[in-house]
Amino acid sequence: TLNLLPAPALAGARAADVPVVGAAAAGPGAVVLPQLIQFKADINAVNEHGNTPLHYACFWGHDPVAEDLVGNGALVSIANKYGETPMDKAKPPLREVLRERAEKLGQSLTKIPYKDTFWKGTTRTRPRNGTLNKLAGIDFKQLILSQKLNENQSGELWKGRWQGNDIIIKMLKIRDWTTRKSRDFNEEYPKLRIFSHPNVLPVLGACQAPPAPHPIIISHWMPYGSLYNVLHEGTNFVVDQMQAVKFAFDIARGMAFLHTLEPLIPRHHLNSRSIMIDEDMTARISMADVKFSFQCPGRMYAPAWVAPEALQKKPEEINRRSADMWSFAVLLWELVTREVPFADLSNMEIGMKVALEGLRPTIPPGISPHICKLMKICMNEDPAKRPKFDMIVPILEKMQEK
Repeated sequence: TLNLLPAPALAGARAADVPVVGAAAAGPGAVVLPQLIQFKADINAVNEHGNTPLHYACFWGHDPVAEDLVGNGALVSIANKYGETPMDKAKPPLREVLRERAEKLGQSLTKIPYKDTFWKGTTRTRPRNGTLNKLAGIDFKQLILSQKLNENQSGELWKGRWQGNDIIIKMLKIRDWTTRKSRDFNEEYPKLRIFSHPNVLPVLGACQAPPAPHPIIISHWMPYGSLYNVLHEGTNFVVDQMQAVKFAFDIARGMAFLHTLEPLIPRHHLNSRSIMIDEDMTARISMADVKFSFQCPGRMYAPAWVAPEALQKKPEEINRRSADMWSFAVLLWELVTREVPFADLSNMEIGMKVALEGLRPTIPPGISPHICKLMKICMNEDPAKRPKFDMIVPILEKMQEK
């Protein structure tokens, strides 16, 4: 079999123009590794996150690919923008294999610091009229739509297949699709391909469906669905307090990472429907649920999780990091009560009552005092007094040990 690399690994080697190929056994957007060598791509080149192809091979658990990369000169100790080496991304068995192989090849295991140089990727140099299919490396004809999961005013959600893998296909409904909207889509969606953190679920790619162009977002199929599904829609998994704290820890870690990004990802609304649960029961913040600039500007999709100030003010007038912390507090409440916040009210009623009438989640008796205290701190009425996510991550980590 061919050694194959996931498409995101091309991020550091785009200048070599290595072709994307369809290979059923390889996973989404597979790339033939020998062609990286054949086209003389820099195997240690980095993208805007400082990640190399080896970072991505380790992230996705492609052990043979990672071993071949190291054998061809990929460095195991090169740090990305967030101080993480490829071995930090690897699970323990692969980490040991790479360590041994690197030492045999004479590599130093001393961390190589990230150099904050200007990243010159193709998204900066691509002509504005470049097609989205070329940018994403995805052909709509390769997608197999097998089952419609949901439909609402914003679009349709399908389970499907792509290159032999289960995927989620999100088909957006957009009125009056224009060249400007198409260009905005092309520019905005690559920012959602964040492969730098285990608690963030990236968008795999995007394309537009002919004949009438509809923007489509593609992401990994998650067997347990969203956190909302797990908590409220009768899945077979029981969320006890230990698992609830673990989910909260995962979400806080993912948000702490997203809050390091400058600028922040716009139009990201934290709620239990935008948290996906993977096969290892790890909570991951879905980038496929981020809204685009042309999707009903100003509309509030899930007001039950939205901070009061965010319901009253313009987006540019609020502190996004503080508002996200309020949303996290509602998620904490949801995790420990196993209830939908304000389930007896419509979205419009929720928005009005939270913003203008002081409606708040009621903490029931019997909840851990540690979680109660954390919830109250995160839901402080004064946004300036709410903590940062990197402050509560160690608190949740300690809670898991109790």
